[in-house]
Amino acid sequence: MDRHRGSRKLTYVLFLVLFLVLAALVLRQVAETHLRAAAVLTLLSDPNARGIVTDLARRRFTEQTGSALVPEGQMNFRLYVPEGGARNGGIVLLHGVHHLGMYDPRLVNLSRALAGSGVEVMTPELEDLADYRITPRTIDTIGASAVILSTKLHRRVGLIGLSFAGGLSLMAAARPEYKDRIGFVLAVGAHEDMARVARFYATNTETAPDGKEVQLQAHEYGMLILAYAHMEDFFSARDVSAARESLRQWLCEEPQAMKTAEELSPAGRNRLDLLLHHHQELRQALLAEIAQNRTEMDAVSPRGKLGGITADVYLLHGAADNIVPPQETLWLEQDVPKKALKGVLISRALTHVDAGNGEPLTEKWRLVHFFAGVLQDAVQLSEEKAGH
Repeated sequence: MDRHRGSRKLTYVLFLVLFLVLAALVLRQVAETHLRAAAVLTLLSDPNARGIVTDLARRRFTEQTGSALVPEGQMNFRLYVPEGGARNGGIVLLHGVHHLGMYDPRLVNLSRALAGSGVEVMTPELEDLADYRITPRTIDTIGASAVILSTKLHRRVGLIGLSFAGGLSLMAAARPEYKDRIGFVLAVGAHEDMARVARFYATNTETAPDGKEVQLQAHEYGMLILAYAHMEDFFSARDVSAARESLRQWLCEEPQAMKTAEELSPAGRNRLDLLLHHHQELRQALLAEIAQNRTEMDAVSPRGKLGGITADVYLLHGAADNIVPPQETLWLEQDVPKKALKGVLISRALTHVDAGNGEPLTEKWRLVHFFAGVLQDAVQLSEEKAGH
């Protein structure tokens, strides 16, 4: 009897030791992932930052350029490849509406920080977004990018979509032809309904899912993008070409924008001035534009199209975002299947797609904790059995 009791006691002790060892390993992994998340976010804000934490995102990596033929034509991309391979997963990182596209310094900073933390990163050039146009074909370019990186790594990959690319990434992940290649989506500052966002640009009012109307001064950038998509609705046939080029140069901060505007008729110059400086006087014209192009806007809106998502979904938004207001993420939260939704955070430590400064430590910790979950998802994808 004593021998049996002693055997059971030894079993309990061995079980306790094993449990403690496993718990220690889990805690170590959790701590390491959080430190890597802190390192990546720090280097996003300041690529020259130094310290013990940032050393976790300073592994060696190479930068490569490439191209591929996709249904939409030739797609150029950049790869950030960690030395020793993608030990912490692969991510397709997607730029927002910006003329620098995959060369946007913020995107490059984030790509380098992720690669330095052991993640292989692909940044495709989304031509329409780089030309300030939000179009359905970008959804397929995003999906094709996921297929390319997934094929290269023989694993599912993650998507991180910034701004309007966030909403389009969710749409790509819901499509049958791409969904099996995508393990997770992080949508940062994403839209749910393009028409509602456009109305926000015209009215400075956003409607939340509970029906509450939120007043927020919209960034002028949004209204200019809205007008740029349909310059023919704002300018005469004679002025359309010069007006479009002048506005493009203005958006790209090119100094010759006003020189180009001199080619416009007096009425055209007046209309351009209203767009650039007094756009609220065009409110009714903009609202009419939204109503006229509702079908086109629906085609690039995730609203009602996310039921097919099986990838893990993370939704992140800046609390004071005045380009895509944070209520859009609350709408997305309702659209994403509950089984797929892994995290939602509206953070004061984030602006639109940039990490903010001067926020309380608790806000920064919430952002780090949230992003650590995304990085852990990427690690789990890297451990999957090769299947693609």
